[in-house]
Order: sequence, then C-alpha cells, then structure tokens
Amino acid sequence: MTHATKAIYKLLLSDFVKISKVSVDDMLYDEHDIARTMEKIEVIDFHQTMEVNGIRFWCYTAGHVLGAAMFMVDIAGMRVLYTGDYSCEEDRHLRAAEMPRFSPDVCIIESTYGVQIHQPRIMRERRFTDTVAQTVSQGGKVLIPAFALGRAQELLLILDEYWEAHPELQHIPIYYASPLAKKCMAVYQTYINAMNERIQKQFEVSNPFDFKHIQPLKNIDEFDDIGPAVVMASPGGLQSGLSRQLFDIWCQDKKNSCVIPGYVVEGTPAKAIMNEPKEVTLLSGLVVPLNMRVHYISFSAHADFTQTSAFLHELRPPNIILVHGEANEMGRLKAKLTTQFAEQNVKILSPKNCQTVEMFFKGEKIAKAVGRLAEKPAKEGDIVSGLLVRKGFTYQLMAPDDLHSFTQLSTGSVMQRQSVPYKGTFIVLRHRLQQMYEQVEAVAKADSPILKVHGNLTITHEGADQVILQWVSDPISDMVADSVVAMILKLDSQSMFAVGGERSKETRLEKNEIKIVHSLLVSLFGDVTLDEKQQTLTVNVDGTVATVDHVKKGIECKDENLKERIKVALRRIQTALYPLDA
Repeated sequence: MTHATKAIYKLLLSDFVKISKVSVDDMLYDEHDIARTMEKIEVIDFHQTMEVNGIRFWCYTAGHVLGAAMFMVDIAGMRVLYTGDYSCEEDRHLRAAEMPRFSPDVCIIESTYGVQIHQPRIMRERRFTDTVAQTVSQGGKVLIPAFALGRAQELLLILDEYWEAHPELQHIPIYYASPLAKKCMAVYQTYINAMNERIQKQFEVSNPFDFKHIQPLKNIDEFDDIGPAVVMASPGGLQSGLSRQLFDIWCQDKKNSCVIPGYVVEGTPAKAIMNEPKEVTLLSGLVVPLNMRVHYISFSAHADFTQTSAFLHELRPPNIILVHGEANEMGRLKAKLTTQFAEQNVKILSPKNCQTVEMFFKGEKIAKAVGRLAEKPAKEGDIVSGLLVRKGFTYQLMAPDDLHSFTQLSTGSVMQRQSVPYKGTFIVLRHRLQQMYEQVEAVAKADSPILKVHGNLTITHEGADQVILQWVSDPISDMVADSVVAMILKLDSQSMFAVGGERSKETRLEKNEIKIVHSLLVSLFGDVTLDEKQQTLTVNVDGTVATVDHVKKGIECKDENLKERIKVALRRIQTALYPLDA
C-alpha cells in the first residue's frame, strides 16, 4: 500500500477497536493484531515497480481519497489493471485518476454509480454552499453526516473557503465532530505532496488544513445548541454516533437542514430520509415527524457513467470486469457499455460475489540473448546454443561463463574417477587407444604414465594391476569413458588368458566373466551383490531389486524400466568381452 494509506490504515482500524461495543471474545481483532499487521505492510510509491515471485506490479493515482491507488499487475506479460475506487475528476485537494500509458489485457473496474451522471463540480459546490448559507441565515442548523475520511476533508475546505469570503457568516460556528477525522487531519497535513498542485501552492503560503473558521467537537456535551450552526459529524449513514444524536434532536424543526454529501448504503437511515418520509423513528423508538429539509448533493469520489465510459474508451482494454456495485446498477452499466463497445469486440463481465472468472491468454515466450551470445548478431539459420535461464516469467539465453554475471547462480562440474583392473603393459593400452581414438596424448613430466583422450579423459597407470580414469562429466566424455573401460577390461582379460596358453584362454574367460560383469554393473548401478556359488548377481537401485541369472542369462525384476536398463548394460558388456573379431 502507499505511505499515506498505511498511516490512515492504522487510525481507521484502531478507531474501530475503540468504538466497538462487543465483548472481547467477539471482536474481529484487537490492537495487538493491528500492530502485527503494521509490521507486515510494505509501502510502495506511485509508479514504483515491485516484483514478487516473478509477478511485477506498480500503481497509479486513483483520485478517490488520499493515498488511493490503482494497481497494474504484470504476470508473464499479461497485464491486469485493478482500479479499486477511483475518480477522474480533480477536486479541491486530490488529483484525478491517472491514465496508464498502455492498454491492459483486463481492466477490473468499479461500478458504484452505474449509469448515473454527477452534476458538474462547480454546480454541486454552489448548491452546497447556497443550501448551508440559506439555512443558517434563517436561524437554522445544518447537519452534514459524513465519513471521517475522504469527502469530509473536501467539504471542510469548501466551507472554510466560503466562510472566509463571506464575513457576514463568520459569527456562525462550524464544527467537525469526529475524533477520527481530527486524527486523519494530521495525515493530510503530512502528505501534502500527494495532493494536487492547487493545495501544494497554497501550502507554500499556509497550511490549507489549518482551518480558520472550523473547530473540532469531541462530543455532544461540549456542544452549545443555541442559534444557527453547521456540524459535520460521522457516521455518514446516520446509524449511530454523534451524527445520529444530532439528527434526532434537529429533525422536527423545519428551519434545519440535513445535507447528504455522497453515496449512502441501502438500508441505512441516511438512505431512508432521502425519500423524505413524513415520519422517522428515533433511537429511543419514538416516532416523530420529519420536518427538517433533506438535500442530496453528491460529492462522492466514485466515477459516474461519464467518467467510466471515457476512461474505458481511452484505455481500450479487450476485457472488462465490473465490480463494487449494486446488482441493478451494475447490470444497467454492463448493458450500456456493451452497446458502446459493440463494434470493438470487447468482453464485459459482471460476476456475482464469490463467482470465479476464468480467462485464458496465450503469450509468446521470448528468450533474450545476453553476454557473449549477444556480441555477434545471429543470422537466419544460425544455430545458437547456451543456457536458457528463467527468472520469474522472463527468459535469457547466455553462455555458461556468463551465468555469474547475469544471475546469482554459478556453474559447477562433476569430476568422475574410476579404478579399473589392468595387468597389461601401458604401451599396449596406448597402442589400442590410438587405434580407436584420434586424440590420444601422453602427458610429459608426470610421476606415473598418463594418457589424455579427447582432452578431457585422463588415464593414469597406478601400480602393476590397475589404471585410474578421471574426467569432467558431460554426455560425450561419459560415453568415451564407458568405451575405454570396456576396452581396458577386454585387454586385461586377454592378458590373463595369454599367461596360461591357448588351453587356459577359454577357461579363464569363463571363470572370470561373472566377476568382470559384476565389476561393470557395480560401476553402473552401485549396489550389486555377487553370489559365485549360485552364479547370480543382485542389483539394488533405490529399493528396487533385480536378479540376474548369469548361467541362463535371465533377469527377474518387477520394474520394467530397471530390467531394460540392466538388459542393455549386459548386452554391451557381452559385446565388449566377445567382439565379433575376437
């Protein structure tokens, strides 16, 4: 929320706790709950962009009350404008609602006044001041039931300015009877920079909210009910409080007036007296005649139909969702907007409370090349490879070395190391490797004989009976390493057969074959148990067990995927041990 909203938020909620007449157990929240929410509030300036989990949002001036904001939410390029309560008309202290620079995909907009049209502001102000002046000039009293925030400050500015211009009225007192309004006035005096230019220029001379002709009234006991007076009191609906107390006292006198200055909710006493009934029921239950004059002069800072229609025509959203309105007014507004936008293929919805609205949008996913990949512009048909990095709903394509420059990520590598039994000579091993691979180099100045295959795989001869393979893991190097292991094992078995002559060659192979298979399966699957007596091998992968019958060449396993992997591995081992040219 905005800074001004946060300040007002605490005052409003704290006031509710103080005036609540329910038991502690029935209260929705207390001062401790308010303090905890204050800690969680993050404030935002107008036009400041914030991002949460990849969702970007920023806000515009709404013109409803001090600090009111319309929010634009951007989710993967799909934009939604939520107006909340807004007004496109600049008044004495607030700016008008801003118009975003681009059209959103969805506009969720209030429909409080439906198709109603407000009187021009100048005419409303004249009616208001004329009504007040005429009533007090005839010795009557004026009651203005208003909410503590928003329109109260606007009306007080109008009254103070009018009294300043009419010295003949300055002996008649004006009161605003709302402790909350008095507290909110301090917020208004603090956030002058959030108001319009008129107020800001006036503030350079004097504080416009330091009223000359208006004074606060704490309670009815402090009020001297003698002679004409103007009292602005809360609540605006006349349900209870000081506004209702004064109404009950003044409603039978025809010299008095009640000015309803804005929108009132159905079912409230303020809404009922707008129809000017002959009688009203007091809080005491007594039914009395309603003789005071009732005037409805709307200063409500909600958009009327003219403002709503103009706002949507300039904004041009393809989808409009109407909220915050009485069902009948909302229905009439939907019908009229549907007629106006008939040729523009605009979808207009007016969902009921708690009704879900689903909309589907197809957006293009665009990856932006950055860093080294962006140094040379790619031409059509070029193949560009790199790391595709997603942050929120944006994509970037970059070289692995640029990862730390454009993200908070860093590259890593896996170094593989494997020991393979080999009793042959290193010269023979080098000769066979050079026959199979193009890039085989001997590393000079090494303590032990070392060969490098394809620049990544190093083979070190350690001791008389083993070689060590070491490489940085990647798909190609892993394949090379697998083939080298198979070749070394084949060379090792041939060297063992040569020791016993031609007769022992086949018997040694048969005798050692299961051990060789066991060794290779261990390198591939990890947990492999050899039972030489039963001539079986048991493979355990994450609790899934497979049994290999070495004699019958059968595999028993409930997991078909693991069974297929073992079958492929055994086929490759068999090919390495018994090549076609062997």
